[in-house]
Amino acid sequence: MHHLTLTPDDNAVLSPMLAEIAKGYDTIENLELIRRAPVLAQSLPVHVLEFLEEFRIGEPSALCVISGLDIDEGQLGPTPTHWRDSQFNSPAFAQEVFFLLCGSVLGDVFGWATQQDGRIMHDVLPIKGHENYEIGSNSLQHLSWHTEDAFHPCRGDYVALMCLKNPDAVETMVCDAADLDWSAVDVEALFEAEFTQMPDNSHQPQNATQSTGDPTVDRLRARSFALIQSWNDHPAKRPILFGDRDKPYMALDPYHMRTEGWPERSLAAFQGLCDQIEANMKDVILRPGDCVFIDNFRAVHGRKSFRPRYDGSDRWLKRLNVTRNLRGSRAWRPAADNRIIY
Repeated sequence: MHHLTLTPDDNAVLSPMLAEIAKGYDTIENLELIRRAPVLAQSLPVHVLEFLEEFRIGEPSALCVISGLDIDEGQLGPTPTHWRDSQFNSPAFAQEVFFLLCGSVLGDVFGWATQQDGRIMHDVLPIKGHENYEIGSNSLQHLSWHTEDAFHPCRGDYVALMCLKNPDAVETMVCDAADLDWSAVDVEALFEAEFTQMPDNSHQPQNATQSTGDPTVDRLRARSFALIQSWNDHPAKRPILFGDRDKPYMALDPYHMRTEGWPERSLAAFQGLCDQIEANMKDVILRPGDCVFIDNFRAVHGRKSFRPRYDGSDRWLKRLNVTRNLRGSRAWRPAADNRIIY
């Protein structure tokens, strides 16, 4: 794990800086704030910038953690009951700014039209009715380990989480590809385009607001949902591994993978990789003030089950998707400076 702990001196510098930035904007979704974030990030302490740059370029680990950011849990108030409208008057706005700036050091933050109504920064919290649904807002069942948005060609390089509350010490599960015994895996078979990957449940229309109130956005989003459905109906074959064969990158989400019709060798190779991942999975408990950046090419992650309280004290995280190649999704975005993939 690539780990940095912020000191009291760091927080003494960061707190007024973050508060001053937050004063100039209404929400973390403010387009001007998101556009300026890479510039504003240069105000972070130099050692924080160097730490993130080492993670980005050197790939010392698939897991990068910055801990110790000051959070006053009393000031946060109750955990929201839903992600809708939670960005307005956010009691964690200053911490959200820090999280946004750190993510902007690694690349460009972006959102999905089909997730949380196209927001850039998501809320991860338990929602009533989602307890046993395979989605990040579930609770009573494990969130199966996966590559974030494994099905999509524009998936992020990093998925990032910032912890605001975790009173029950719920474990996030992570497996770093560097910990796998690749000699025990049929790597060549996994580089072949023989595997079908379905869209995950978080991109389904039943988890979105029926209408945004903007006809153009609604039209584009309807097109996205139709494409998602077409991928469910007619999944394309693709490889699971890519990049360097000695230290491969990977993209898989077994819960959403349809194995019918796979060649025998492909199925055996897939099972071998899953067995290796299961054997090397580690638990990470996020504490308030922790920001974790997971290399989405080199790790899979999930979350263990927990019993929700629904009393305002539940686990509450913020989430960001970060790409190092925003231009790679240009065909999916309505304008060059638009950060939402449709």
